[in-house]
This record gives sequence, C-alpha cells and structure tokens, in this order.
Amino acid sequence: MDLREKVAHLPLNPGVYLYKDAHGKVIYVGKAKSLRSRVRSYFAEDRIEDDNEDDLHASRITSAFTLIEVMLALAISAIVLAAMGGVFYSAMRLRDRTSARLDETAPLHHALTLLRRDLQGALPPGPGNLPVAGDFQSETIGGGIAQNDRLSFFTTTGPLSDNLPWGDIQEVSYELRDAAQRTTGTGRDLIRSVTRNVLALTPADPDEQWLMGNVQSLQVSCFDGVNWRDSWDTSLGDTNLPAAVRIRIQLATENSSDGISQQPFEMVVQVLSQSRTNAATTTSSSTTGGG
Repeated sequence: MDLREKVAHLPLNPGVYLYKDAHGKVIYVGKAKSLRSRVRSYFAEDRIEDDNEDDLHASRITSAFTLIEVMLALAISAIVLAAMGGVFYSAMRLRDRTSARLDETAPLHHALTLLRRDLQGALPPGPGNLPVAGDFQSETIGGGIAQNDRLSFFTTTGPLSDNLPWGDIQEVSYELRDAAQRTTGTGRDLIRSVTRNVLALTPADPDEQWLMGNVQSLQVSCFDGVNWRDSWDTSLGDTNLPAAVRIRIQLATENSSDGISQQPFEMVVQVLSQSRTNAATTTSSSTTGGG
C-alpha cells in the first residue's frame, strides 16, 4: 500500500502527524482538526509541483528547434546568399561593362571636341585679308570596304608660344589609316595631321596626332544652305566655306548583333566665316580711280 492509499484510511478526527526524513528521524510535528484532510493537502501540493515540472519540461521541448526546422533554415539561408551573390555578380559585370564603354568613348569625345574646335575656326581660302589660308577640301579616298572621307582645311586654332615663330593659323586634316599597332578591334585609326608652318616654300612634314582607334568609317558631309553634299573643294568651284559640316564616325564591332554599337556617332558644326566675293576689290578699284 502506497502513501496515497494510506491517507485514504486516515481518520477525519483531530490528531497529530509526524514528518520524518529518509533515516526515520522526526523533522516536523503537526496537528490538525482532520488528519485525513491535512495530510491529503500535502500530497495535492506534490501533485501540483509535479505538474509544474512536467509543464516546464514540455515548454523546454516546445521552445527547441527540430532537425527539420534547422535544415529548412539552412536551406533558406543558402537561397538568400545565392540570390545576393547573383545580384552582386551582375552589379560587378555592369560596372565593368560601363567602365569599358567609358574607356572606349573617351577618345571619341576628345576627337569630336578637336573637330568641332577646328571647324569653328575654319578660314576661307585666300587671297584677301588672310592670304596664308588655303583651300577647304572634303573628299572620298580609297574604295570598297576601305572607302572613307578625308577632311583638310585651314583654321585659327594654332597655339601661340613665345618659343615658336608660328601664328595661330594652321592647316589640319583628318583621315583614317590602318592601325600601326593593333591590340583589339578590327577598325582603323583616326589621325589628325597639323602643319604649323603655312608659309614654307616647300611642303613641310605635318605633325601627326593619334586620336582614336577601332574606327570603321569616317563620313563628312557639307551643307551648302539647301542640300547636304558628300564632297567640297574650294580649289575646284566651291568658292566659299560650307554653311555647316556633318561628321559621322562609325566604330568597328566584332559582334554585329549589338544594335547600340552599330549606331554611328554624329556631330553637326556650323561654320561661321565671311564669304569670299569680288565686292571689296571692285569698290577699292573704283575709289582709287576716282581719286
């Protein structure tokens, strides 16, 4: 018979009860009006404590992670890290492509800047107030795939220096040539040739400046006020300078499916210069004769 069964046989009368330890030593003496009720109350408290311990153990089990939950969390973390890595890789590729495109177009913008500056300072051919200025010529050279335009004229963009005897008038020309040192691409080089000594009795070797490489074609069109023309030559019949000049530069690409790269770069420059006529000469002769 266990203790709970013994409690059930205790009398309901008043009495005294003893608490003993494991060695049988009395550690507490109590009295009660009803022994059964008092002793049974102690067993009820033990039951409550046991129930509390069971609830605590169950809560600990509930708050822990199961193996499936841990594996699921690891899988989700791996997916998130893979997505972040993909986004980072795409960003790095975009940065590299943007940097490469900027490196490719930087020489192009420099070349267009020089062309615009030279054309804005273009001079009409002499004689007149500027007898040193020569002809303005836009012509097509080569044939077939290698056919391109060549532009040559006189301009006032020559730098002045105390150490050099030249003025600000110089002859410049732009044309494409085969690449001297090809590293990448399949195009040709855009070369700017400058002749500072425009008064030399014999033709002087011009100073050549490499502007950019990987150019497929250079097209020059001149506007006469009504139409765009593919050529212009003041030594043959075009007395004055064109009203505007249009430059188109097509870059060479290895991948023909790249639609953006296939679009040419275009620039239109208005040429501001006095027209060469015979009015000044006629008026001068009339005045002299009247004197």
